[in-house]
Amino acid sequence: MAPRQRVVVVGAGFGGLNATKALRSLDVETLLIERHNFHLFQPLLYQVATGLLDPSQIAYPVRAAVRRARNARVLMATVTAVELDEHLLRTTAGDVSYDVLVLATGSTSNYFGMHELEQRATGLKTLGEAVHIRSTILAALEQATRAADAETRRRWLAFTVAGGGPTGVEMAGAIAELLRHVLPRDYPRLALEDASVTLLEARDQLLATFAPRLGRIAVKTLRRKGVTLLLGREVRGVDEGAVVLHDGTRVDAATLIWTAGVQAAAPSGLDALIRGRSCRIPVTPSLTVPDHPEVFVIGDLAELPYRGEPLPMLAPVAIQQGRHVAAVLTARRRGDPEPPFRYVDKGNMATIGRGAAVAQLGPVHVDGFTGWLMWLALHLVYIAGFRNRAVVIISWAWNFFFFDRSVRLILEPERNSRGKEET
Repeated sequence: MAPRQRVVVVGAGFGGLNATKALRSLDVETLLIERHNFHLFQPLLYQVATGLLDPSQIAYPVRAAVRRARNARVLMATVTAVELDEHLLRTTAGDVSYDVLVLATGSTSNYFGMHELEQRATGLKTLGEAVHIRSTILAALEQATRAADAETRRRWLAFTVAGGGPTGVEMAGAIAELLRHVLPRDYPRLALEDASVTLLEARDQLLATFAPRLGRIAVKTLRRKGVTLLLGREVRGVDEGAVVLHDGTRVDAATLIWTAGVQAAAPSGLDALIRGRSCRIPVTPSLTVPDHPEVFVIGDLAELPYRGEPLPMLAPVAIQQGRHVAAVLTARRRGDPEPPFRYVDKGNMATIGRGAAVAQLGPVHVDGFTGWLMWLALHLVYIAGFRNRAVVIISWAWNFFFFDRSVRLILEPERNSRGKEET
């Protein structure tokens, strides 16, 4: 009896997790490699960063997530290199061979070669970054309470978000609400009216992938929340406590959050395949690498045209592509033609704070409280684990009715007497 085909999936994000689950119906041996022991629900990272949710509420153990896939094993390791010709992965847990490889390594922040910006700004792609942002925001308020004069206090209370896409809009709105409704009770003697939240966007509109009307609604809503918008302003650099724009303008930014660009996170060994500023890998309609039909690339790492542009780096794309891998392998086993990937666009959504969101579902555009309810419902569907869904909806309800966010903790690594980091 011939051994079962070995399918190795790299990455337990939306794409990798759904590929692993879909492969459970096939007679294959699946190995899921992930450097963390949890699946992260990235769309809600900004709520961890602003104290609304605890990290554990948007993270779910990988092994629990694939428990029903009896043909799947999990390896906690980092892939350091891919040897395509040898069908081999180099990992921190040793070499791993494969018959079929599914690369779903996701994306990371793109600072466009501005190394100083990379050092001073914080992206919002990982759980560690979200916790760091939360700690930075709260630590800035602690510093402001000790400021010797009003100008120093104002500088400490300058919060700047770069990037006017959904993540930037959600982050700016959440910080504004945190400063306006929650923290004044913690800091009654601190003049939080001196605090500023600034959102920078290189284009002339927010939410460029949405209908222009929804972008204008986002502008009005953020301004109503006290957010300063600087549109058509490109970040060119950063110095101590400020962002430098393309026209020489300096914007105070004691806390700087970078959501203005992402790039695919490809393992070493794939440099010859990577294209463009986003570092994505072009794939065939079957989601495979040209000349390597045994290698699938899905999610943020894959570049596939859609309506004249590459498919967006969104969770629904990764989810659908993960499931499509199983469909292609099934067709191969049956000797059928490989089905091309067809993306079903379920629309775009972005929340702009408590009770306000915009949603674009094909020709249907929704905003305000109705859009917010739709946003809540959709995100609850995709959060992994019933307990997480229950706790998240309770946290949302508590914040909605009482303007309270309970996870207001400053947590940064500390060093013990032996020089090792502790948390």
